[in-house]
Amino acid sequence: MITDGFSYLALLMAIAASIVFAEKKTKAKIFAYLPAIVIIYFVVMLFSTFGLWQKSESITATYKTFKSDLLPAMIFLMLLHADIREIIKLGKKMLLTFLLASVSIAIGFIGMFTLFHSSFASDSWKAFAALSGSWMGGTGNMVAIQGALDLPDAALGYTLLIDSVDYAVWVMVLLALVPFAKRFNAWSKADTSVIDKVGKHLALKDAQRKAITFPSLFLLLGSALLVSAFSQYAGALLPTTDFLTMTTWVVIIATVAGILFAMTPVARLSGSSELASIMLYLIVALIASRANFAELTEAPLYIVAGFVIIAIHAIIMIFFAKTFRLDLFSLGVASLANIGGVASAPILASAYSKALIPIGVLMAMMGYILGTFGGLMVGKVLEIIAA
Repeated sequence: MITDGFSYLALLMAIAASIVFAEKKTKAKIFAYLPAIVIIYFVVMLFSTFGLWQKSESITATYKTFKSDLLPAMIFLMLLHADIREIIKLGKKMLLTFLLASVSIAIGFIGMFTLFHSSFASDSWKAFAALSGSWMGGTGNMVAIQGALDLPDAALGYTLLIDSVDYAVWVMVLLALVPFAKRFNAWSKADTSVIDKVGKHLALKDAQRKAITFPSLFLLLGSALLVSAFSQYAGALLPTTDFLTMTTWVVIIATVAGILFAMTPVARLSGSSELASIMLYLIVALIASRANFAELTEAPLYIVAGFVIIAIHAIIMIFFAKTFRLDLFSLGVASLANIGGVASAPILASAYSKALIPIGVLMAMMGYILGTFGGLMVGKVLEIIAA
């Protein structure tokens, strides 16, 4: 049994690195259904369930220190490619479609929780708030909200379970709808000429991105850690409430810093996405190390709740499509940019045309900006419903 903090951290990093390496090198079919980050969570949780490490003073201190220090650094790095100036160039219709997707997802969470909140535990609103952050942004937003709302580590297993099972089904549905795009666009009377123009512009810009270099990685790491230190210092000085805790302030400050620095030369340094991913995987492994499978007793109910949220989201988006004459590509990519993030939105975009892949990436980046704030707002509404 491991009782030393460094050994505990080294093992978690080795587990996470091995799974990511296996995903990239083996191309095993399991990774087509379960992303590496989900497998990392459940593998680490399995080791935790069998008691591979003990919650000693050294391990607890290591857990708290690394989780609190890495979270704002990860948020900052994650947002460096989310340049608002580039996002605006997507055009009014695509921005509107993305925002409508975000709003419909928020309504889906509120509608589902209004109907079924009595079937869940009293603090389940925190788990759904974290999931709403993921489904309006990405896993990084989910982890940010988990920290901001002090969601128990075990409960994050429910959000990741829904995020993998329900999301996988939704991706398959959206990909299956691609051949029906022309028929759908004729029904909604959508104009797709702007999409091709924006796609070509973004593809040209994406091709100019520089390769990763050691100096850029080093500078980005130093900047991220400095932002983390500043966020925690400033967060401790700001007033708090039951909802707006110090950790919430730290998340907000790091998010604002990332948005602002995305418009500076720092954003042009290569490697921020890779560093952010390493930090995210380690944070998820740390969270999983405090959970165990015995605590996941309501998994089927949470999965059903996730499908209810998606169903409400889909119905509202179809209504919006007819009202605002939206095309199926914009609808699908906006939905997946919210629910799936940067890992899956480009896949759906490529199913329509390779030239449209950058649109999927940029929409997902917009989700990184809005996901944390959107998830916190949804969480506040869910907390009121649960009261």
